[in-house]
Amino acid sequence: MHLRRSAAPTSVRPSTWTDPYGRLAVRCLQTVVIVAVIGGIVTAATTLGLVTIPVLLALIVASALYPLVAWLRGHGVPSLLATTIAFVGVLAAAAGVLWLLVAAFAGQWPALQASAVDGLQQVQDVLHELPVRVTDGQIEDAVSGLVDFVTSARFGAGAIAGISAVTNVVTGAVLTAVILFFFLKDGPAIWEFLLRPFTGAQYERARRIGDRVVTTLGGYVRGTAAVAAFDAVAIGTGLAVLGVPLTIPLAVVAFVTSFIPMIGAPIAGTLAALVTLVALGPVKAVIVVAIVVLVNQIEGNFLQPVLMGRTLRLHGLVILVGLTAGTVLGGVTGALLAVPLIAAGWGVVRVWNGEDEPATPWRQKRRETVPVG
Repeated sequence: MHLRRSAAPTSVRPSTWTDPYGRLAVRCLQTVVIVAVIGGIVTAATTLGLVTIPVLLALIVASALYPLVAWLRGHGVPSLLATTIAFVGVLAAAAGVLWLLVAAFAGQWPALQASAVDGLQQVQDVLHELPVRVTDGQIEDAVSGLVDFVTSARFGAGAIAGISAVTNVVTGAVLTAVILFFFLKDGPAIWEFLLRPFTGAQYERARRIGDRVVTTLGGYVRGTAAVAAFDAVAIGTGLAVLGVPLTIPLAVVAFVTSFIPMIGAPIAGTLAALVTLVALGPVKAVIVVAIVVLVNQIEGNFLQPVLMGRTLRLHGLVILVGLTAGTVLGGVTGALLAVPLIAAGWGVVRVWNGEDEPATPWRQKRRETVPVG
């Protein structure tokens, strides 16, 4: 009986791409390619901001309104009529807010202007009492310098740029409204059309990602809107009790800035305190600051955990970095869009391989522990 001799193991010839340094080089090259692709996408999005921003805004608003449209369709309302009801409701709400702002400014601006004059006089009196003497001539020079700037050609160029910016805003608003209507009417059909190249497991993953993005964006907007409404009502009530002018516009500012986590509340509180300081003096300005702090404590400790739930599962550092990047790339609009888009991206990672199966690199290998003491 002859036993077949086992073949000698073949040695694998070492390669510069398979040793530790080679694998590190491959990972670095992959990272560079990924960063370059992301940079190209961001550059294209910011360059075409007049298109990408309306699309993103429409997607976020449509995600928040889609449950209402689906509920109306489920109760026998025709698709076009259900879309029209939701669409007209959004436009009516936006028009109502703008009307409140214009009416409040028109009615209370003269009183605020008179209060501002008194406040500037108080500031001037304080400057006269400082150890460093500020003369009337220096103040007049500063005022005349401001007047010269306003009447200069540079200010005129800035005004023309401002008119161009207003035109872009109007164009973007109209485009957002049109895109929003079609997203509400044909959103699922548009997504199915985009998924036509995918089949099998890839199709299921794409459907899962789409559902999670809509759920995350919709939950974020609805929860934030409820918290913002509480902030606006509470702060507006406090300002009205104190007799602060421009109460309604300041309440609207509190509502809008509540959509910017972490920095929105300080912005609204600072503006309200400044208006109160000019109109009513420092004591009531301090009271306004206390009201804003109290409202935000109630919001952060009670309302957000209940209303937002598990929608926004992001670390504070991630939110801060995202806000900074969004502000640098898109200004105020970028700050508004940054956090919901980051939340949607994290939601995609968490359902990449299944409903409760995150992408492999993000699976929890061990429980994080926090050192005590």
